[in-house]
Amino acid sequence: MIFWHTFLESIKLPQKKAMFTLNRTGMDIAVVYMFILLFIVSIPSLIDRINSLHTLSVDVELFFLFIYFFMFYYLPLTIIVFILLSIIAAIAVGLAKLMKRKLRFSILWKMAAYTTTVPFIIYTMFALIFSIDDVFLWFSLLYTLIALIKMISVYPKRRIKIDQKK
Repeated sequence: MIFWHTFLESIKLPQKKAMFTLNRTGMDIAVVYMFILLFIVSIPSLIDRINSLHTLSVDVELFFLFIYFFMFYYLPLTIIVFILLSIIAAIAVGLAKLMKRKLRFSILWKMAAYTTTVPFIIYTMFALIFSIDDVFLWFSLLYTLIALIKMISVYPKRRIKIDQKK
């Protein structure tokens, strides 16, 4: 239920209410949510592999196909996406400092992860119908950066502490 609620809120991003609701979720929920989302994104490729298995009339058990798919598609995809999310969050920390906002890396990482929901779901829907290159997933990077900039600007600016020497 928590993942469904998280999904619904992440579709609403970069709205202010959704952003603050998602900030209250734990990092463990964000990481498991990304694993689930990336599994959903990889379903069209899994279907393509199963279809190509039948068209080539190769007698390989489905079990080995799933292991192969997990090791050579899902796992590398997950690693690459998590690294990219970390890089995006690091860039967002720099942007937050430039915009004089007080935001931590963990909050920005969660927000970056949640903003990938819309482009990943769009990719999955199109990939189920049409043959789409995985390069489309790189467009989610641009969407994520734009959404993060908008979300960073919602946070209040840092208070400037004035030292009063007596």
